[in-house]
Amino acid sequence: MAKAFFRLQKFLRRTQFLLFFLTAAYLMAGSLLLLQRTHLVIQQGSRGTSANQALPVPDRMAGAGIVDSRTLQNARLGPRLLGGMDALQEPALDQQHSPRWLVSRNSELRQLRRRWFHRFISNQEPIQTAGFKAMMHTAEHKGTYMGCFSDDSRERTLKGAVFYDLRKMTVSHCQEACAERAYTYAGLAYGAECYCGNKLPLTVSKPEECNSECKGEKGSVCGGVNRLSVYKVEELRAGARQRKNVIYRGCFRAPENLTDIFPASLIQPNLTVEMCSEFCSKKEFPLAVIRGQECYCGYPTGRFSLHDGADGLLCGRMHNASSALGGKYCLVYQTPVQDTRCTDRKFLTTKSKVFVALSSFPGAGNTWARHLIEHATGYYTGSYYFDGALYNKGFKGEKDHWRSRRTICVKTHESGKTEIEMFDSAILLIRNPYKSLMAEFNRKYAGHLGYATDRTWKSKEWPEFVNSYASWWASHVLDWLKYGKRLLVIHYEDLKQSLIPKLKEMVEFLNMTVTEDRLLCVENNRDGNFKRSGAKQKDFEPFTQEMKDLINRYILTVDEALRGRNFTGLPREYVPR
Repeated sequence: MAKAFFRLQKFLRRTQFLLFFLTAAYLMAGSLLLLQRTHLVIQQGSRGTSANQALPVPDRMAGAGIVDSRTLQNARLGPRLLGGMDALQEPALDQQHSPRWLVSRNSELRQLRRRWFHRFISNQEPIQTAGFKAMMHTAEHKGTYMGCFSDDSRERTLKGAVFYDLRKMTVSHCQEACAERAYTYAGLAYGAECYCGNKLPLTVSKPEECNSECKGEKGSVCGGVNRLSVYKVEELRAGARQRKNVIYRGCFRAPENLTDIFPASLIQPNLTVEMCSEFCSKKEFPLAVIRGQECYCGYPTGRFSLHDGADGLLCGRMHNASSALGGKYCLVYQTPVQDTRCTDRKFLTTKSKVFVALSSFPGAGNTWARHLIEHATGYYTGSYYFDGALYNKGFKGEKDHWRSRRTICVKTHESGKTEIEMFDSAILLIRNPYKSLMAEFNRKYAGHLGYATDRTWKSKEWPEFVNSYASWWASHVLDWLKYGKRLLVIHYEDLKQSLIPKLKEMVEFLNMTVTEDRLLCVENNRDGNFKRSGAKQKDFEPFTQEMKDLINRYILTVDEALRGRNFTGLPREYVPR
């Protein structure tokens, strides 16, 4: 019996060893196979790169596989990765070039693909000349391609209007934007920037120097580094004119000497609004002024600010100048041309000594205030966050680190002692909480320019949103009043109603000096690119009585706190609702 037990024990020991050996061998074989597959994935994704050329790996992304979220958001795809990106995302790959295991839905392998993709993201480089011929103007466009031209940022020829879209820029989008504003030429640069004007640039460049692919249109050229791909869009203007009409600004007393104030003029029998507007648009002026048979073009200035309008009856409220009495009054129209006296912006050349916050509750108009400050001062504003939509539309400070001190001020929605005391001073922007809550709810569910659907407003998300965000509106103001070192309180409603005086306060608070003409230019471009078109009226009241009672209590608390700090209290329209 003992002998039989000994044999059984010996057998079990051998079996245990054998099982251990087989398990270890299986794991090693699986690891080797996994490594081999990873190597093949990299080779498959990098077919466009030569065997001896290393793919760019940013230092901050390599290593332990940990990638900073701001880094990933800031990154732009290199041209060689554009082709491989589709292959990584599509569930079904080309069977002719890919082994069967590559289409496996194994979660671990998909994770390896994602890690490989994020690791090799890098800033986009200009498209190389070798690939230039393959993508030369493959898409069909309505305008006539005029060629590749040199672009000097200090002395731009196409300076009538400027647009950015660092994600969706296409040749057609740029052409239509310029045509809507009655420009003759559209020029694209850096794959994402659009410039409009009525004169061709002087210096012609080699065709291959325009080598940047359009961000929103593969296979199309959108200029290059300091190079413009220029199109003539005159063919589009007839249709575009119907879409974007000339705006009537009102009747004004005519200055004593119009020729001293307005740099361009035209005398034309039977002058019409269309004649004068087209003449001023070609001259790239935003204002068309009509007095009798005289047409004048120019900008709003200190001598003609458009702030003191006359009674419309004095001009007969007619869209021709024949009714203006005795030449004392004139009709003023806004042409489709953009006022470009305040569109140039840059980063601070030296680090700011004072770290200034532009603080507000979400939905209180922070983006609009940034637009006004940037155009008034000529310097970019920064952000505590990174919003790709804002960066794509020209807020280049979004991509700059918020503590770089290269921006004139930094957007933040943060509150709390630690976050507030990081700043030396702050502009505190306050808006009616009813309007702020609705604006932020729209942004959350429909983006910067959209509106949430009626179904979303009537869902459970809206009451939950109000219950949590209404207290945040109050605590945000209270915290900044308590911990802020040096504050300038601006009410959104006051800024909207008295833009020039309030903007002057903000600029002076930032220790900047600006000319009156530049402020008038900002007023002429006051809306920017992030204004919802009109107020979408709802056929129901989104706020219940319970919500109103809650919000009104917070309004009274904030109003009392402002007055306790010797600031102006909240505007009367805030309460009661």
